[in-house]
Amino acid sequence: MDDDASLRVTVTAIGQHTSTPNSSIAEISPSLHEYQHQRPSNNVSLLDDFASVALRHSSLSSPQGISSPQPSFRVGTSPGRPGHQKDLPCEDETLSLYAGHSEPEAMILSGASVPLVLDEFAINPRFVELQRELRSLLFTSAHSNAPTRAASPVVDEHPGVSTVENRLQRPYQAISSESIKQIVSTNQRLVYLKNYIVEVAPWLDMHDVRRTFGNQLLILAQTSSPLVYAILAISARQIERKQGLKGSYESLQLYQNAIELLTPQLEARDPNIMATCVVLCCLEMMSASPTDWRRHLDGCAALFDSFGIHGFSGGLLQAVFWCYARMDLCFAIIAEGEESVVLSINKWLPPHMPADGAGRFFRSTASYDMHANYAVFLCARVCCLLSARTLYVERGQGTCGGENFTQQWLQLWDECTQWAASRPKELLSLAKVRPAGGEDGHSDPFPHILYSAQCAISGNQLYHTACILLLDIVPPTIDPLTLPSGSKLWHARRVCGISMTNIHHGCWNLAIHPLWVAGRLLSHRDEHRALVRLIERIEATTGWGICWRIKDLKEAWGYEQSVVL
Repeated sequence: MDDDASLRVTVTAIGQHTSTPNSSIAEISPSLHEYQHQRPSNNVSLLDDFASVALRHSSLSSPQGISSPQPSFRVGTSPGRPGHQKDLPCEDETLSLYAGHSEPEAMILSGASVPLVLDEFAINPRFVELQRELRSLLFTSAHSNAPTRAASPVVDEHPGVSTVENRLQRPYQAISSESIKQIVSTNQRLVYLKNYIVEVAPWLDMHDVRRTFGNQLLILAQTSSPLVYAILAISARQIERKQGLKGSYESLQLYQNAIELLTPQLEARDPNIMATCVVLCCLEMMSASPTDWRRHLDGCAALFDSFGIHGFSGGLLQAVFWCYARMDLCFAIIAEGEESVVLSINKWLPPHMPADGAGRFFRSTASYDMHANYAVFLCARVCCLLSARTLYVERGQGTCGGENFTQQWLQLWDECTQWAASRPKELLSLAKVRPAGGEDGHSDPFPHILYSAQCAISGNQLYHTACILLLDIVPPTIDPLTLPSGSKLWHARRVCGISMTNIHHGCWNLAIHPLWVAGRLLSHRDEHRALVRLIERIEATTGWGICWRIKDLKEAWGYEQSVVL
């Protein structure tokens, strides 16, 4: 049975497990007529006043909507999970309000041997201090921007566009007098700018058919010096990691320049700062240990919440949000149920839009890339459910048990199945070739699944990842073998096959953690060898740290670490 046929059968099979649908959806195909939708100290040359302001406000509480960091623990050994609310719906139990942003301890991941650092850049005292000060500034700005009373009525200058987007479209007076031509005044910086256009921007634009980071951001950079420096910094850092450069980092100086010039824009509460902040966040996470990713995400999350920016804000801000959301999802996948997304899932949507009814809004958008963003959203919701379930099983807290959990699980499984069944044609595969084998000595064990759109690559991969994570916690009353697409191994091989077939560097970066989720399930040595080679190739090609996962995979597969695959 081919993939698309199995998906149609799956929708019908799921309907047998579902008691009462919450809302109807339009017919998907004749075979689905009766199916209804169910509903992440040292020589710092910053200005003294800048540093003092950042550190003075380091104890401010952040806006609501940022899930609170938890103390470090391991599954089964934690004395407790403080900060969780007990009476929230199952899927939202881990979405507690952020009570403060003191430096959390590094999260200890269950079953993962995450390195303390990926490279020496991440522990450079200058970088550590700069990142701490930027984080404090982001929280300070978010706190000062949070409304204390109802806002006065405003005239809608651009009907049909969100209020925040209106602010973005107004004429903007550049704070800095430096132009992009003045900043990019050396051959080396020109190399960085070209590398951003060719290599880095496609990462950030992987779910954006308008290529906001590759087009509009460069236009915005002509009047925003901190954005220029952020663009140069992330590009320089990517080159340094890809080439394995050690010692002196020009990216660090560019990173510092961006932070220094960002301060006035933070004080001016300009929404354009979100683009600069997300680019800097991506730079930080390129080298930081995944155990420390929350520290690099929560400042941006606080600003998104404070400005009211979400996945339907429109224009540049919407593109910037989904770039952040993909990093937040990666953090939640790494956490393996111990934590959820940093920005509460309800903050990903416009106010008053329920998470379990958001599917029709994603499907109603004209651009097919929003269907890929819907996969990001669904996978994040699955991580929320996994975190809530872990809390209930280990501590008996919350309501994520019994029939309530079963209904939550069925609803998410239905939505994932519906996502696949309602994909626009741009997200369907162009060609599928069955694997050559593996059992008989072939080294090509995964199916070849080719897509034309980059958002189709990662969107489909995240769908398979979400299904694997759900099947990991399938309720005991449901037999996954009764579901045509209920095989974790079926989904796992497609996660790997998609990355093997589609060589898009941005999608490769996003695939890092889905490959871990899928790779644990593989049992044949040919599969292990092929996946290890793919992981090594991704890091060598993109500069994004991933090879630390090979050690975890070897442990999951039962190999000694000295074994060469």
